[in-house]
Amino acid sequence: MEKQGSISLTKDSVIVGFALFAMFFGAGNLIFPPTLGQASGTLWPWGFIGFLLADAVLSCLGVFVVNAAGGPRHAFDRALGKVGGTVLGTAAILCLCVLFAMPRTAATTFELSVAPYLGEGAHMWLVPFSVVFFVIVFLLACRKSRVVDIIGKFFTPTLVIGIVVLIVAGIAHPIGSVEAPLTSTVFQEGVRAGYQAMDVLGAAAFSIIILDSAVVKAHPEGRPRLTLLARASIGAVIMLGLVYGGLTYSGATSLPLGSNLSQADLLVAIVQALLGGAGLVLLSIIVLLACVTTAVALVSSAADFFHVLFGGRVSYNVLLLADCVIGALICDIGLDNIIQFADPVLGVVYPPFITVVVLLLFHRRIKSRRIYQGAAIGALVAGVALELYAGGVVTALPLDWLPLYSMGLGWITFAFVGGVIGWTVERVR
Repeated sequence: MEKQGSISLTKDSVIVGFALFAMFFGAGNLIFPPTLGQASGTLWPWGFIGFLLADAVLSCLGVFVVNAAGGPRHAFDRALGKVGGTVLGTAAILCLCVLFAMPRTAATTFELSVAPYLGEGAHMWLVPFSVVFFVIVFLLACRKSRVVDIIGKFFTPTLVIGIVVLIVAGIAHPIGSVEAPLTSTVFQEGVRAGYQAMDVLGAAAFSIIILDSAVVKAHPEGRPRLTLLARASIGAVIMLGLVYGGLTYSGATSLPLGSNLSQADLLVAIVQALLGGAGLVLLSIIVLLACVTTAVALVSSAADFFHVLFGGRVSYNVLLLADCVIGALICDIGLDNIIQFADPVLGVVYPPFITVVVLLLFHRRIKSRRIYQGAAIGALVAGVALELYAGGVVTALPLDWLPLYSMGLGWITFAFVGGVIGWTVERVR
């Protein structure tokens, strides 16, 4: 009986691991690594490590930690209080599941799977495409308890096979030689690309789906469930790391294709150079599967989150429909505009969110809520200041002297000071 339970746990860990991989592997995970690799040149492993840490490692660690701390709602409320936890959770869900990542899945699918076949005037088809895309997403997400099962068992294996073919071709037949880096801040560019992928915010969104899934509910709370989540998270990190490494290396060899291409155009050019016309068909399938699976996970998370936030007064399916409509409308502004608008917002939202997720790793030892609150406020202030400084709005106070600034992690100092202040206030009280 015990052996049978162990087999079931292993099998379900694989299913959930595949589901996490597919949820996290969406639009940004396809288009950012090649561009990062091209800019990083001979230092592409360094840029890849920055991207992997800021994206896959923190994301999957976040899913495990948040679930171990009682789920996203309980964990954030316990750390920051009801108001603070709601604000942080809502900001994460809005950025990831409503305003940026979710509509970007549709925009990326159009740019990579549809537009190459339509030639000039392709963008006039973006509006009808976005409608069809989100109708499909809505229908797949209606049965929320089946989301993990559908993604983990059916979509992901096909997605993985397609990606492996593309990466093996890029390694076996490099497009060109790896040249000197085009940027002096390779690791920082990797971290920033990890921010743009927005997967860390998925620690809140995807934890909701994982906890509600029939696969996870089949295991009792406590050690068995945490073991399942730990194995699934590690498996997802390994799969994401292999894919990111392959895509980043392909980008590092792609300089002969030109250095002024957009993220989507560079990926299309790489695939065409490696596999020709058949490669574009393969890319279309990969992008469609990656983006649909991620979009289903995102809209399902948002609908469930706001259903609970509104006290059940608005049904899950109504919220699901509203999210899909919003996604279709934002998708119509185009992929490049979505990426451009998201960048400064994520620079503000990410630091406090990452800070709380990392501190939750020590939730059994950190008993004071003021430490969480002080560190989150410090990280938020730093995020705003650093974005204003990077945008040239505030130049009177140079911030490039901050430790880890060159790695895109200058906000850590503010978070640490804020946490110390919170601890001091708690001690004084």
